[in-house]
Amino acid sequence: MSYWQLVEPVWDTVSIYDGAEVFLHQYNAAPEASRILFAAHWCQSEINNGGFEQFFSNSTGVLAPEGARAFRALHMPLTAELIVKAMAAFGPRYPRERTERDLAMDEIGANSDDQAGPFHHLDEEFFVLVETENGGFRSAANAYAVSMAH
Repeated sequence: MSYWQLVEPVWDTVSIYDGAEVFLHQYNAAPEASRILFAAHWCQSEINNGGFEQFFSNSTGVLAPEGARAFRALHMPLTAELIVKAMAAFGPRYPRERTERDLAMDEIGANSDDQAGPFHHLDEEFFVLVETENGGFRSAANAYAVSMAH
């Protein structure tokens, strides 16, 4: 069984584009296994594509807390902890709204031309862990999907 079989039914019903309130309402209405895999999929996809800066700059940043919980559920606690560490750059209250995150990212220097940026060291660690911890994301997600189907 592919994890995508549990993500696909909620893919068009959970919006990351309409703000935190809409996202949380739709996300919480989805089945738990689908929620876990949806959040983990978006996290790994965005972070692998452009690092934590892209993840937080885009609409996907709305689900960062759920992403950390999702990786814990996939038995990838080190990957989850990296997401938590990256979120900590925003201070004690993580800004779910994209406009708030953008302002905060300017303040912490994430939107500068500095190639290293505040997340660079976490990006490199994430790229390794997401491919290796618990067999890597795809393997862990598929195993989770199989376990939830029984």
